[in-house]
Amino acid sequence: MSRWIPLESNPDVLNDWSNKTGLIPTYGQFTDVYGLEDELLDMVPKPVKAVVLLFPIGGQLEEARKQEDEKIKKEGQVEIDPTVLWIKQTISNACGTMGLLHALANSEVSFEPESPLAKFIDLCKDKSPLERAQILESTPLFASAHASAASSGQTAVPENLDVDLHFTCFVQAPSATARKDQTVTGERRLIELDGRREGPIDRGESTDLLKDVAKYVKEQMIPKATSAEFSMMALAGLD
Repeated sequence: MSRWIPLESNPDVLNDWSNKTGLIPTYGQFTDVYGLEDELLDMVPKPVKAVVLLFPIGGQLEEARKQEDEKIKKEGQVEIDPTVLWIKQTISNACGTMGLLHALANSEVSFEPESPLAKFIDLCKDKSPLERAQILESTPLFASAHASAASSGQTAVPENLDVDLHFTCFVQAPSATARKDQTVTGERRLIELDGRREGPIDRGESTDLLKDVAKYVKEQMIPKATSAEFSMMALAGLD
């Protein structure tokens, strides 16, 4: 398995990666979320188009996520909109890049024509999650962009690349049932996109992306975590 240098949870690092690979900055940039309380969430520029979360893996939280994967395998879950693009992570320490790609590919943003991001997302549209992972592995520019962004953070590149923190991403998607039935309900679903999991995960109806993510993290993740090393960034529009 390929292994990359882990990305720092820093909006400057994520913006550097995104802008270099094709994101048109006026459509959105990553910004820190300073806390999970409403008054701090209200400080984040709007609209919020995606949320990238860094969290500690291990302990009860890791076990709960494994059990959830098994339950979904056996019992299924709410059908997820087929336009949601999810990629299986096959590159060690690439979860930062996976979080970025999941955020950018599933948000209302635009890319420079013929840019690496535009080409990559276009190639992935009709592919399976593992085929998408193979495309990512064989795209040298993303590996180069990842290494450049990983080296541009405020902390030194670690000599030990075994990490106990992991990135995941949350986005909103239309209700798949409404799309299938050709009904217009306006219902939006909160979808978690984590390359280590078995696929996208429906987290329920969503009316406010950022506040719904904050509620889920406070109620379902923090109580089971082994540490308080959580960090959240929002892909926020500039309009």
